[in-house]
Amino acid sequence: MTAPSVDAVLAEHAELELRLADPAVHADAATARKLGRRYSEIGPIVAAARELAATREDLAVARELVAEAGADLDGAFAEEAAALAARIPALETRLAELLVRRDPHDGHDVLLEVKSGEGGEESALFAGDLVRMYLRYAERRGWKTEVLDAVPSDLGGYKDITLSVRSREPVADGVWSALKFEGGVHRVQRVPVTESQGRIHTSAAGVLVYPDTGETAGIEIDENDLRIDVFRSSGHGGQSVNTTDSAVRITHLPTGVVVSCQNEKSQLQNRNRAMEVLRSRLQALADEAAAAQASDQRRSQVRTVDRSERIRTYNFPENRISDHRVGYKAHNLSAVLDGDLDDVLGALAAAERAEAVGR
Repeated sequence: MTAPSVDAVLAEHAELELRLADPAVHADAATARKLGRRYSEIGPIVAAARELAATREDLAVARELVAEAGADLDGAFAEEAAALAARIPALETRLAELLVRRDPHDGHDVLLEVKSGEGGEESALFAGDLVRMYLRYAERRGWKTEVLDAVPSDLGGYKDITLSVRSREPVADGVWSALKFEGGVHRVQRVPVTESQGRIHTSAAGVLVYPDTGETAGIEIDENDLRIDVFRSSGHGGQSVNTTDSAVRITHLPTGVVVSCQNEKSQLQNRNRAMEVLRSRLQALADEAAAAQASDQRRSQVRTVDRSERIRTYNFPENRISDHRVGYKAHNLSAVLDGDLDDVLGALAAAERAEAVGR
């Protein structure tokens, strides 16, 4: 798919500006949020296009002044013209990069699932470390997080946990644009707390990330294709959470996708949130199928939580983190696990941009 023209983006930006200025649009919160997200998404393109156009105009004026100026002034104007001309290639490159078709989900929120894998209790503890890492990173970014469902392990980790991570305002580079790279098998090398002889073990946990498309997802679900079970919540919560059958588990029979939610106080609230999660999961399956058909080079997420299928390794003895997709290595593991993910995610984002421009 070719990139849109600058004129097309400028026209869309002007139209969105008019629509967002209409109070009637804001009566529908979902529509207003969608338009606001798109407006934010193309804003950097518009800014870059305007800066490039202004620089070209300034260059034309500077060159006219050089031609018209006397001997005592043409040197100064020539210097200004040279500086403006030197800026244009970088501005053109930036605009070309911004015009490359973005991931359509970049402005979306996410559903993030962490599963323990090989390694028993140590894997569950590592899953807990990953969850804390994402929660701290979300806190740094000012995002809202919510635990939708969790199966804790005996030693304090997680066998399985699902989180909702949301930005507070519609933005072009939303939660998905950062956390989409986290899908895959994460491997840890360290001495487990369960190891009595001090030997280093390797275990793994799986992370799956889905765009949280919620009620706006274009997925139609037939109620006849659902099996809905209710049960008593088992997690931490108030009296109404733990003593009533408010938790909901929904199975989508055609695909076998199972989602559950037990964080809300009422069965209806849990059902509605579980349906949002189900729509997002089904949308992710549809996106994967479309991407697989279009290209065999797409980045895949975890299929099995096996130690050999890893995207990233967390080596505690060396305080090292290694992302195997882009060759990133750094000896700041403790900082990363405390939520400092900017450098590793930045390296992955840069690789994605370079690949997109090179296509």
